[in-house]
Amino acid sequence: MKITFLFTQSLEDPSGLGRYFPLAKELAKLGHKVNVLALHPNLSALSQRRLEKDGVKVHYVGQMHVRKVGSHKTYFSTLGLLRVALSSTLRMSIEVLLAETDVIHLGKPHPINGVAALGTKFLRRKPLYLDCDEYEAASNRFFGRWQKVLVALFEDNLPKFAKGLTVNTHFLAGRIVALGYPKERIVYVPNGVDRDRFGCVDPQGVQRLRDSLGLGGKRVVLYVGSLTLNHPVGLLLDAFAIVSQRLKEAVLVLVGGGEDYDLIGTRVEEIGLKDKVIMVGRVEPNLVPYYFKLGDVSVDPVYDDVVAQARSPIKLFESMASGVPVVTSDVGDRREILGQAGLLVTPGDANALAEGILSVLRDEDRAKAMAEVALERRKQYYWDVLVKDFVRVYDLR
Repeated sequence: MKITFLFTQSLEDPSGLGRYFPLAKELAKLGHKVNVLALHPNLSALSQRRLEKDGVKVHYVGQMHVRKVGSHKTYFSTLGLLRVALSSTLRMSIEVLLAETDVIHLGKPHPINGVAALGTKFLRRKPLYLDCDEYEAASNRFFGRWQKVLVALFEDNLPKFAKGLTVNTHFLAGRIVALGYPKERIVYVPNGVDRDRFGCVDPQGVQRLRDSLGLGGKRVVLYVGSLTLNHPVGLLLDAFAIVSQRLKEAVLVLVGGGEDYDLIGTRVEEIGLKDKVIMVGRVEPNLVPYYFKLGDVSVDPVYDDVVAQARSPIKLFESMASGVPVVTSDVGDRREILGQAGLLVTPGDANALAEGILSVLRDEDRAKAMAEVALERRKQYYWDVLVKDFVRVYDLR
């Protein structure tokens, strides 16, 4: 089957690395012809807009709705955003209309790829499928009510035109059913991990990285993810301030970038953790498995809100793939994902989060047991396993 995916982000963005590219790669291994039309966070600096990797053809057709350079993420002005959105919508629409394909599959129900997909569905009579991996209207940052209304309009109504849906959380499945979509046309596929990407980590490379960061003799608390307000890094900082007072050798390593990168750096200094927190910034995708191997414990800080309930955190799967215990909270699918590979604490409570981190760092036997469970549980979350559930959506009648 010829499958054309329409993505509104780069395949090197978190959802691209943790879900969309490994999924596309495994579909190609199954014999499908996979074509990806995507947007890029810094299109003008991109030297190669067409490429083929692991059997997947990728074409970056336009600029994302935000710009990402290094560890920083910036937003366009209202007029600039309109210009970018119109240009990217037009380019994606033209490319998908010309594409030789059997089906269209949207990754994230956004206006840009939504318009392009609907045009192809009605003009070329191609079946449309939709993947929902987040509650977009609740989790994105908007600078005008019209932006949120527009995103919500597409997010709530695109399912009506889809032959089948794939979702990565039970919350999203329930939300879509509540909107009137048939439950039997929804296939649940959590996020996962690329076996190839996490399977060849050189121990000497990990040691060199540890030495370069000055982590000798340190206990490493690791956070890998976006440094934005809707990812509660502030909660983690408050918790780590407690950890640092009670365990002097503890160090917090923050890996990732985002629009609040500088704000978080300022916050680190304000609470007196400058010498205890290492802000690495955004790193190359091939280095992420090495950073996970540095961690004694990985942290997914959350509040009990719809944003957290709707997410299937990629950091959980990548932590398990690396054999690193996770401390998070019993929100959404996290308990089901982790099993005994992590520790669940009260959501939104810095003291509880600190106690959880300390309990893992201080109890080596417990940490080792969690790591062993993690390495076993990761097997069910490799994308070469998950793809077998994903392809069921194309068999819906």
